[in-house]
Amino acid sequence: MTSTSWRGRLQTVPQYLLPQHLLSAGMYALTRCTWEPLKNLLIRSVIRHYHVDMELARQPDYRQYQCFNDFFTRELKAGARPMADGTDLVVCPVDGSISQIGTIEETALLQAKGHTYNLAGLLAGDEQLVRTFRDGRFATFYLSPRDYHRIHMPASGQLTRMIYVPG
Repeated sequence: MTSTSWRGRLQTVPQYLLPQHLLSAGMYALTRCTWEPLKNLLIRSVIRHYHVDMELARQPDYRQYQCFNDFFTRELKAGARPMADGTDLVVCPVDGSISQIGTIEETALLQAKGHTYNLAGLLAGDEQLVRTFRDGRFATFYLSPRDYHRIHMPASGQLTRMIYVPG
């Protein structure tokens, strides 16, 4: 494991000095700003810093995105992620890398986005879901800023419910 540089540590100082809700509200406003000079600067900076391959995007011209958030959740060109045929396959639901994988136990702590959760916490206290997933398997995927930020169903099926878990 590598240690964080001093520069990296200094860049995170505002996160600890500013009230969390103010910081979140500011980032929300910034990522949805439609003023062209600012939104184009933000998008261009991320593309350059993280070497984002815009040739994979349905809209490769960064100036055409209405705001940073539209760029961040951009669609890919048709065929950019071809999938193998077969009904018995499971595919990776995101562009990312597995950061953790293991067995779920009721008392086991799982980490997602730097936060630690027990199974009940990760499932928003839904006891029926805790019983369903107890002793199952889990995988945590890390998406870097350069990755495609949409999530797809990893197997055939229908999404019937979503649960928001703060953190």
